[in-house]
Amino acid sequence: MELVADYQMATIFRMTGDSYLILVDATKGMHTADEPKSVAVALLTDRLEEWHAYLATKGIKPRSTFAPTPGRAHDGFVITDPEGYLLEFERFNPHPENERLLPLLKGNEIVRAPESPVPGGLGFTATVTWLYYKDLPLMQTFYEEVMGLEQVVDQGWAKVYQGSRTGFVGLVDERRGMNRWTEKKAVNVSFIVDDIDGWFAYVAANTKFPLRGTAVNHDDMGRYHAFVGYDPEGYYMEFDRFLEHPMNASLMKHLGSAIAK
Repeated sequence: MELVADYQMATIFRMTGDSYLILVDATKGMHTADEPKSVAVALLTDRLEEWHAYLATKGIKPRSTFAPTPGRAHDGFVITDPEGYLLEFERFNPHPENERLLPLLKGNEIVRAPESPVPGGLGFTATVTWLYYKDLPLMQTFYEEVMGLEQVVDQGWAKVYQGSRTGFVGLVDERRGMNRWTEKKAVNVSFIVDDIDGWFAYVAANTKFPLRGTAVNHDDMGRYHAFVGYDPEGYYMEFDRFLEHPMNASLMKHLGSAIAK
């Protein structure tokens, strides 16, 4: 993954064309290190077997046996990172269940750090941030009618929505998923937007979307504007607008001129 911003207390990595991972120092962020890791990040790849072999050379073993099965809608394996977060290496296969998703994955850029130790060509075409809920129909309504996102995969007990070109959000029935619902959750689901004030006004006016603060936070160093709300089951929903700043030089190249203004 490509490091695109380092704030010391937080670092931003570009995982795919427009999907990012932000790692935060738990002593300085909104969550503590002992909160449940109620999330799994799926890294989508067509080269699943090669990723499995590479990770084995690093002594990293999946949580269960990797066994691709012909005709299955998706294959994959899961590892646990050093602090307990789940990383799922996943391939969505040609299957009626995936007919809306697969065209969105074609031709996507593979992101690699300039000095990546990973074998050539290995990377990811998209990501899915899996979240775990008690009331799946309620959350479907929230993502469709409040967030305005489009469902692209329906697995019955799990639904996938498109948040950006290569970034997806997955809703999982916590009775069937790898994680269970928890009151506290050591995760923020972030959306990078241009009109931060418009989004704040929209969220503030929506009774189904409580805010964590009373105004948009303007970073003292001029790096970003942001605010946080809560979804109906308690996940932190963060909205960010990054600004032109020396610390954001690499990041802004990827976000494009619309957000750079």
